[in-house]
Amino acid sequence: MRILLTDPILTRFSDELTGGGADGHDWEFLAGRPDADVMLRLPAADVLVASRLTAPVAATAGRLRLVHVTGAGYDRIAMDALPPGTAVCNTFHHGPSIAEHVVMTTLMLSRRVPRADRLMREGTWESVAVDPGVTLGTTLAGRTVGVVGLGEIGRQVVRATTALGMRARAVRRDPRAPLPSDLRLNRVDGEDGLDDLLAGSDVVVLTVPLSAATTGLIGAARLARMRPHALLINVARGPLVDEDALFDALSGRRIGGAGLDVWWSHPKDGDGARGCTRPFHTLDNVVMTPHHSGHTQETFTHRAREIADNIGRLGRGEPLTNMVRGGS
Repeated sequence: MRILLTDPILTRFSDELTGGGADGHDWEFLAGRPDADVMLRLPAADVLVASRLTAPVAATAGRLRLVHVTGAGYDRIAMDALPPGTAVCNTFHHGPSIAEHVVMTTLMLSRRVPRADRLMREGTWESVAVDPGVTLGTTLAGRTVGVVGLGEIGRQVVRATTALGMRARAVRRDPRAPLPSDLRLNRVDGEDGLDDLLAGSDVVVLTVPLSAATTGLIGAARLARMRPHALLINVARGPLVDEDALFDALSGRRIGGAGLDVWWSHPKDGDGARGCTRPFHTLDNVVMTPHHSGHTQETFTHRAREIADNIGRLGRGEPLTNMVRGGS
């Protein structure tokens, strides 16, 4: 089969993707090339491995049998523009890495690390040892984490936080659906329980996919339900949260802080490197990272191997795994 790869990260894992070049397929690596180059080659391709596919590019697909997304989110894939018989699959394996990131940013905010780091760099030693007015940090044990969504990421967040002594609660689409027996959850509600979760959690972690239903899920009214010391950690998609409302809540100290790994725009979309229009970088109760919470060696090694396995399944006529759109 003829396979095109446009994802720059997965390009680093060519050995895992191609079996060291022994899989018998014709691979072409096009990361960093303009869309015009992809459009010239896509009509003859059987498989496209990509994180992004615009409608004009998708419309040039001829015999394309599979688009394999290189992550969990497929909101940047123009599926409606693909030929009717093209299957779309995604891949995961980022849950443990993202859960570690959630714990890390939660601890940084709980211990006021962004402020302490900035002041130390400026030559100021601020601690309760020299200033009794300094606010003490808090531990995670005994606090409540509220997880919005219980997919791979949400489940791993529950495992990581409860291992540190936190109580966990969650909301999900179907609260009665079975869950792994090792998840230590005090409470699971349906989507109508979100407001109660916000009011009852010390840390709120967003892990749900972006859709028409979840865009703007957390606006001013819901931020107002959160406790004044509570933290909001977003490792899902930026537009789940209203940008203006979040900035106002943080700058007004109406919530304790936020860990933002996802944003409202992306450099790949030509919108600059900051990802937002409000000056979150001026706030010392925010941890800002460039959507890299899942970017570990382990994540991409497992993803590359799973993508290679799915391509092998396609070639052998076997059922595909993680299919989000069926093929012919």
